[in-house]
Amino acid sequence: MQRVAQDWLVLQLPGNSGTALGITNGLQFLPVLLLSPYAGVIADRFPKRRLLQLTQLTMAAASLLLAALAVTGVVQTWQVYVIAFAFGVGSAFDAPARQSFVSEMVGPDELTNAVGLNSAAFNVARILGPGLAGLMIGALGGGVTATGWVILINAASYAAVIWQLQRMDPRLLHTTELRPRTPGMLLEGVRYIRSQPKMVMILIMVFFAGTFGMNFQITSALMATQVYGKGAGEFGILGSAMAVGSLTGALLAARRTRIRMRLLVMAALGFGAAEVVAGLLPSYVAFALFAPVIGLCTLTLLNSANATMQLESDPALRGRVMALYMTIVMGGTPLGSPIIGWIGEHLGARWTLISGGLLTMLGVLVAVLVLAHLRGGVRTVLTAVQRPSNLVPRVWDNQTVARARK
Repeated sequence: MQRVAQDWLVLQLPGNSGTALGITNGLQFLPVLLLSPYAGVIADRFPKRRLLQLTQLTMAAASLLLAALAVTGVVQTWQVYVIAFAFGVGSAFDAPARQSFVSEMVGPDELTNAVGLNSAAFNVARILGPGLAGLMIGALGGGVTATGWVILINAASYAAVIWQLQRMDPRLLHTTELRPRTPGMLLEGVRYIRSQPKMVMILIMVFFAGTFGMNFQITSALMATQVYGKGAGEFGILGSAMAVGSLTGALLAARRTRIRMRLLVMAALGFGAAEVVAGLLPSYVAFALFAPVIGLCTLTLLNSANATMQLESDPALRGRVMALYMTIVMGGTPLGSPIIGWIGEHLGARWTLISGGLLTMLGVLVAVLVLAHLRGGVRTVLTAVQRPSNLVPRVWDNQTVARARK
């Protein structure tokens, strides 16, 4: 709800356009690019449950401040920029702790399903949130004040998250031994990832997809307003329509027992192609009906990449691995959002999707070539290696057979 309200707020302020919207999104994700690697070190050194409570409180404070400025009608664009950056600082430390905390709530055999169910729960909110936010903004007048009330609801919602974390029984968590502070912890995580060819390939694919393709708040807003001439309600519905596909992808991921590299490659190619098609659709109705396809491809790619990164990583390094993963997935947004915003302003809204899709497919080609070089052939990229990992059973292995081999 906040993302829809914040983006609509920027568009309602005097003199703003696609570029201002891109800057806002870029500033919100810039801390992820700058701080996430260090946040991964923090996640490996401190209890993740307490760390999550602190990060949630930080984001609640940022949301509350923006809501107060918008409701009182004194908000200015530079204030939105500053608060978006502050919100991003909380997100930067929240993401690696939250991602790696999933593996502490379940064992390795259930991690694939847990990642899928986690995404499914998240996407139920994504289905309800954008549409509800758009309808609320429209019902309250569609102006700056209306967005403030929606953002205020988000600020209050963090209390529920903090409370549920407090109610958890730490004795039931699969907590790994916390690492003391030692020199070179961040570089240790980087060297570890560089030694894993599959992880390198995944990071290349999600970098291109996250930087140029997953700017949905910008692309949907520009398509709704500039191409189809719609308002806040229709803009919110697009987010909900995309989330329907995301929820479907998450539920399919929760049922999946193994992940092949070909699934990652096909999901990334499908996502890029879907964006190109979406950019060519002639009407708002066609765009809304096609949005679930983009959501399905997005979640299939991200869930598969997330689960593979977690299952392939050493538990003692998982916080840093997931921090670097989130840096690539989300940290590319500060680079891509202004570019996509500029494309929308100068070449038209349709090209924000077409160019993003084409660049995503280019990234898949680069990733496949890099892995082929590291492994010695393209066939090894698309064929699963049927042996368990040295650390935990690989996600595509038959789990019973993998345990028997041990």
